Amino acid sequence: MEAAVEKETEQEEQQLPHARKDDAPAAAEEDEADSEETERRNRDLKAGLHPLRRKLVLWYTRRTPGARSQAYEDNIKKIIDFSTVESFWVCYCHLARPSSLPSPTDLHLFKDGIRPLWEDPANQNGGKWIIRFKKAVSGRFWEDLVLVLVGDQLEYSDDVCGVVLSVRFNEDILSVWNRNASDHQAVMALRDSIKRHLKLPHSYLMEYKPHDASRRDNSSYRNTWLRG
Repeated sequence: MEAAVEKETEQEEQQLPHARKDDAPAAAEEDEADSEETERRNRDLKAGLHPLRRKLVLWYTRRTPGARSQAYEDNIKKIIDFSTVESFWVCYCHLARPSSLPSPTDLHLFKDGIRPLWEDPANQNGGKWIIRFKKAVSGRFWEDLVLVLVGDQLEYSDDVCGVVLSVRFNEDILSVWNRNASDHQAVMALRDSIKRHLKLPHSYLMEYKPHDASRRDNSSYRNTWLRG
C-alpha cells in the first residue's frame, strides 16, 4: 500500500508545472521592489506626505536637427524623480510647457526602474498607443495624461510603463507605453481608458505600434499596426 501511495505521489509531482530556472530570480527581484515601494510609502506617510503608488522619473531628449546619427540612449537625460503628490507639483510647476519646447524634443514620464527605450526589459515585448495633436491643444492633453499616470487611473495600470510627449515641427505626439503587445484585451482596454480619461473627441485617431516593429524599421511613429 505504501509503495502504491509513493508511486501516485511521484506521478502527481511529475504532472505539476515546474518553474523555469530564471523565474525565481525575477520573482525575487519583483518581491524586493514591492517591498521597497511599501517601505517608501510608509516613510512618506509618517512624514505627513501623500505617497504615489509608484515612484516616477522624468526624462528629457533633445536631438540636434541635421546632426549626424547619435546614439539615442546617449541623448536621454534624467531630469528628476518624485514619489509624492507634493514633490510632483514642485516638479510640474517648474516644467516647461510643450509650446515653449524646441523641435525635436521628447519628454518621458516613466515608472522608476524603466528606461524610456524599446530595448528595456519592461518595454521590449510591449508597444505604445499613439495620438497626434495640433500644437494649439497638445499642452492640455499632455497635462491630462500626466495627471492620469500620476494618479494611477488607467486600466491595466500595472501593464503601463510610461507616457511620452514628442514635440515635432508640424505636430505634437502623445504616446502611452505598455508591457505586453500580444495581450489584445489589455491593449484595447488601455486604448478605451485613454480615450475616456482624456475625453478624446471622436475625430482623433489612435494608432498602436509594437516596439519590436519599431526596432525593425527604426521608427517610433511610422507604419503603425493598429488603429482605433
